[in-house]
Amino acid sequence: MKLLIIYTYPNHKSLNYSFLQSVIKGSNENPYIEELQVLDLYEENFNPLLVFNEEKRRRDMHIDPSIKKYQNQLKWADKVVFIYPIWWGRPPAMLMGYIDQLFASNFAYRDKKGLFPEGLLKGKSVVCVSTMKGPTHYPFLWLNNAHKVLMKRALFNFVGIKKVKFFEFGNMESPRGNHKKKLEKIYQYFKEIKR
Repeated sequence: MKLLIIYTYPNHKSLNYSFLQSVIKGSNENPYIEELQVLDLYEENFNPLLVFNEEKRRRDMHIDPSIKKYQNQLKWADKVVFIYPIWWGRPPAMLMGYIDQLFASNFAYRDKKGLFPEGLLKGKSVVCVSTMKGPTHYPFLWLNNAHKVLMKRALFNFVGIKKVKFFEFGNMESPRGNHKKKLEKIYQYFKEIKR
């Protein structure tokens, strides 16, 4: 299995960075994971802004040379791991900008007759590791599960990715947030995962 980790947090002394290290450590100890790549969007200085004009059109995003490297990473990966905070009930703008550019028509999906497109990223799987200040069940109870609906139904299923696993960790700014237990859970998951 080839694993691509997309890390979206600007601070390398953060709890999110500790989750990144737990994923890497567990993956390095997993005999089923043969290769691993990490894309740190902030360290990469990824530009999340969409620019469209007379020379650069939305329908041509799939052939934009500025994102070819990232397209190749997604093609290469069997499993994609996203690590990010949940801010205002959704992933940060940096990650959404990456999604806007990479999950484009004729790369991630292709329009066809009927209601739904053809997903071009079939066979891949996704794990989302997210953190938030509020309680773990806040998105479910107060936001009608908006985060998971956005990521799973509106994005991953749309492009053909059916296997999606979520780890939503709440109370992350609390000293009683069980940080070590949650980090260990992520480490063990990636150490043992087979597909």
